[in-house]
Amino acid sequence: MSDSLEPDTDFAGVQDGFERLWTPHRMAYVTGERPSDDAGEGCPFCAAPAKDDETGLVVHRGQHCYVVMNLFPYNPGHVLVCPYRHVSLYVDLTDEETVEFTALTKAAIAAIDKASAPHGYNLGMNQGAVAGAGVQAHLHQHIVPRWGGDSNFLPVIAQTKALPMLLEDVRSRIASAWPST
Repeated sequence: MSDSLEPDTDFAGVQDGFERLWTPHRMAYVTGERPSDDAGEGCPFCAAPAKDDETGLVVHRGQHCYVVMNLFPYNPGHVLVCPYRHVSLYVDLTDEETVEFTALTKAAIAAIDKASAPHGYNLGMNQGAVAGAGVQAHLHQHIVPRWGGDSNFLPVIAQTKALPMLLEDVRSRIASAWPST
C-alpha cells in the first residue's frame, strides 16, 4: 500500500479549479416537501406572526411586514424580513409592502449593529427552488450578520454550526435594540 494519495489528475473529468464536497444526504432537503403556494398551516411565515413575539421569535412587527429569527441561523442574529401576506415573489409586493420591507431591513441592520456589532452582513432573497429557497411559497429576505473568522471547519467536517447564543436571547437583544420610530 502506497503512503501517498492518488493524484486527482488520474480521475475522470476536466480540471476546473473547483473542489467539490459530495453531500448526497442533502437530497432529502432538495426534494423534501415544502409549504404549498396556498397560505396555511404548512407555512412557517404565516404561522409565526399569529403567535406572541417570544413564542414566534418575532423581533418586530410592522403594518405590512415583520422581522423574525431564522430557526436555522448561519450566525447569531440571522433574521428574516417577511410580508404578512403570503406571496412568493418580490415583484408581487404592493408598493406599501415594498417600502416597509426595505425600512424593516434597514432597521434590523441598525438593531443588530447596536446589539452585537458585526463586521458585515449578507443580505439576500432566494426566489424559487432552483435559487435555493427553502420555503419558496412565502417571500422572505435573509439578514445574516458576519464577523471576521466566523467560518471554521465545523460545518464542513462535523456538519455542525457553533452558535454561542440561544435564539430567544438573540431575539430579545435585537428587539431591545430596535430603533425608535
